[in-house]
Amino acid sequence: MHAIRLHAFGPAENLVHEEVDDPHPAPGQVRIAVRAAGVHLLDTALREGFQGPAPEPTPLPTVPGREVAGVVESLGEGVAGLWLGKRVVAHLGFAPGGYAELAVTDVERAHEIPQNLDFAQAVAMIGTGRTALGIVQFAEFGPDTVAVIPAAAGGIGTLLVQYASNASAVVVGLAGGPEKTARVRDNGADLAVDYTDPGWPEKVRAFLGGRPATLVLDGVGGDVARASVDLLGPGGRHLVFGWSGEGLRGGGPYLVEGVSEQVLGPVMLRRAGGPDPMRTLELRALTEAAAGRLVPAVQRFPLAAAADAHRALETRATTGKVVLEP
Repeated sequence: MHAIRLHAFGPAENLVHEEVDDPHPAPGQVRIAVRAAGVHLLDTALREGFQGPAPEPTPLPTVPGREVAGVVESLGEGVAGLWLGKRVVAHLGFAPGGYAELAVTDVERAHEIPQNLDFAQAVAMIGTGRTALGIVQFAEFGPDTVAVIPAAAGGIGTLLVQYASNASAVVVGLAGGPEKTARVRDNGADLAVDYTDPGWPEKVRAFLGGRPATLVLDGVGGDVARASVDLLGPGGRHLVFGWSGEGLRGGGPYLVEGVSEQVLGPVMLRRAGGPDPMRTLELRALTEAAAGRLVPAVQRFPLAAAADAHRALETRATTGKVVLEP
């Protein structure tokens, strides 16, 4: 099979499209003919050598990627035959191997894809959708909510805008450039603002007519998030789930006097309850997408162009969830 391999930590150019041995499913596993592989911002940091939440350092060479969707084409010992030929999506956990034509995973991680979702949409929901629904557990949306969402054209931001809009909140979406703000507006935001315009906070204040924001859903950090927090009124809430604007290994979140700030770490994926909270969120995400209540935005790259996909993510030149297609 062909796959993307990383032989040395470093820049995107280190991602090499090459032929490698086919993986074989162990007992309890399935092998998936991959039709879509998710690319995450964390992947770019792992490529550079950041170990993140992984329990052990990544051995090299490695095939990156932890989100795949495709068709089950081989079964390991003990796996029921009904899985053969199913359209499935799976988050591989800490195990890499997604940027490839074939991937193996424990059958317990696989979900059958609803018929009205394509592979790219399914892979977007299994990771990005799961995270978005983890975040909204901490946000009490309603008609009295005025939510400011930085990076509203991104994979998570797209879903947060839709969720908040569905809950009748007033939604202010921030994005960089006219093309992205147009997408945010089409996605249901009441106001879409270009944060590259230095005067954008005043445009938001004018739109709100003196009404303060009540909630900032912040996965960016940096100057955009600081200006967003300044829009909050007394008792406003600042939910932090990342700080990509300052780099995944950057300065981290910041405290603002008079604002209730909550930093959402891995706990947001464990709050859903049940014996496997993350699987609960994955099922919810796929169900919301199948029902049309959440529609992921997807930007597709060929598998061989994985380096281009990483560069686009790192320069914030993407819209929606980035997906590789073999």
